[in-house]
Amino acid sequence: MGKLETNKRMKENSLLNTAFEFFTTKGFSKTSISDIVAHAGVAKGTFYLYFKDKYDIRNKLICHKSGQLFHTAVTELKSNPDYEKMMFEDRLIFIVNHIINQLNENQELLTFISKNLSWGVFKTALTTPISDQNVNFADIYHEMLLDAPYYFKEPEIMLFLIVELVSSSCYSAILFQEPCTLETLKPHLYESIRLIIQAHKAGEKQKPEQEKAC
Repeated sequence: MGKLETNKRMKENSLLNTAFEFFTTKGFSKTSISDIVAHAGVAKGTFYLYFKDKYDIRNKLICHKSGQLFHTAVTELKSNPDYEKMMFEDRLIFIVNHIINQLNENQELLTFISKNLSWGVFKTALTTPISDQNVNFADIYHEMLLDAPYYFKEPEIMLFLIVELVSSSCYSAILFQEPCTLETLKPHLYESIRLIIQAHKAGEKQKPEQEKAC
């Protein structure tokens, strides 16, 4: 990476980090672009080289932070010695569990993402790799689907239901211990995820030997 590209990335990261600090302390509505650029130490015109407006930096910040969560979880998953033996359900629940634990440790991030997350923004986060880490969760999810010994009907809807279930239930459990603590909730949550996956299974895939026999 050249010096110019490195400098551009540093400025963009500075704007993202400063915006996150303001959005989580001062609030999105009370934060201005002038606040962000002043504390990031860049000119206002520089802001518009990277972002259209305050809403754009908020959405890209959600993608950036969500991407970091997925990157860490997927890295841990693939370094697990039992990774190759794990079923689709176990891999997905491993990722969910890791992300939940990260959000439990960073409740400020949980509040920010939960307040501003929409499915459209989330899909962008899934399909847009972090520039310096190159993890595309959509590719990982597709790879997991291909590795599974069965087909799925409407895999995007299946993922949507799981994301909605996890985000809504864990938000209350982590921040308010309602209806119970996170650790008490987890077994029920993961069983529900398995039921969602089971409901979307659409038959077993043929093994190579079976295909030849046909």
